[in-house]
Amino acid sequence: MFNRKITLVTFLFSLALLFSSNLVSAQDAAAGETLFKNNCAACHNTSDEVLVGPGLKGISERRPIDWIIKWVHNPQAVIGSGDKYANDLYTKFNKAAMTPYPNFSDDQIKGIVAYIESANAAPAAPAAGAAPAEGAAAPAQSSGGMMEGLLVGLLLIMVLVLVALLSIVNTLSKLASGEAQDETPLVKRIQDNIKAMAANSAIKTGVIVLILLFGGKATIDAAYGVGIHQGYAPEQPIKFSHKLHAGQYQINCNYCHTGVYSGKGANVPSANICMNCHNAIKRESPEIQKIYRALEKDEPIQWVRVHNLPDLAYFNHSQHTNVGGLECKNCHGDIDKMEVVEQRSSLTMGWCIDCHRQTDVNSKGNAYYDKLVELHNKDSKTPLKVQNIGGLECSKCHY
Repeated sequence: MFNRKITLVTFLFSLALLFSSNLVSAQDAAAGETLFKNNCAACHNTSDEVLVGPGLKGISERRPIDWIIKWVHNPQAVIGSGDKYANDLYTKFNKAAMTPYPNFSDDQIKGIVAYIESANAAPAAPAAGAAPAEGAAAPAQSSGGMMEGLLVGLLLIMVLVLVALLSIVNTLSKLASGEAQDETPLVKRIQDNIKAMAANSAIKTGVIVLILLFGGKATIDAAYGVGIHQGYAPEQPIKFSHKLHAGQYQINCNYCHTGVYSGKGANVPSANICMNCHNAIKRESPEIQKIYRALEKDEPIQWVRVHNLPDLAYFNHSQHTNVGGLECKNCHGDIDKMEVVEQRSSLTMGWCIDCHRQTDVNSKGNAYYDKLVELHNKDSKTPLKVQNIGGLECSKCHY
């Protein structure tokens, strides 16, 4: 009986250890995913596919974890030690030096390895979840203009029908009164009726009023559209695919746009950032050769800005992405699905104000907001919104 109890306790203890180890492994993989995407994804893929460096699928089977930790901390030291695997790898990839990460802890590196293993163990996403066609989400720019043209066309048709009906009514009235039938051709009679209507002062006034109404509406619509570039997708000097880099290869935005989480602006990447990868990958591509020519001439690449706010508006990128915790797609749309980047949102003042009215303040883990949340909750049952902390004040965005 005692032995059975011992066996049962041992079984339950082993089960608890297994559960806790799986939980820790899942947590490690989640933390490792962030580290991988921010630091490794530019050069490595979690699959077998080769980018700048080798694909990392099965890395824990190819190399022991102690070796991987040493390699990540200081790859040149491992190569210098004469390690055959390290030197063969170094030679195979044209002696391109890997960036060392001495500040990564052992647990962080194990987390990255756990993420690589989990990424290869996960089932592939079903085809039904595929992204929609490229142009599916593009805003309809000309819907208003098409509607106005349709209304004008219908109005003209109605006028012509009215003239024809007046001619028929006039003919029928003459027949009913016994007057001699007018032998004038129908077309000539319609022309005469049109001239008579054109000479009528009431009809003239009505036409002028209609023209003024349509013209006024078109003017107002055009005025509201000044400075709005929704749907703007300029041709860039180098055909760069965000769908490939941010989507397929999952390169974090911060890798190229270095100010995404820390600056007033996201920053346009320099050619040197491009060369971190393309000094070894697809060097023969005509588009990549444009980067080489820019570097040889010591000239910046003339990227065309897509999202551009007027100078009268103040916008801080880090305040929204870092403090507010907003994702890039909140304002920019699904960048990771765009072959050519376009402005998906209107970026008007009304659009920003609507967002401030609807968005909850990201107060979690930020002691700065604790007192504000406490005071707000005393008088309101709704979450603290951006508008409640001055998000609608003019001076917030306009000096």
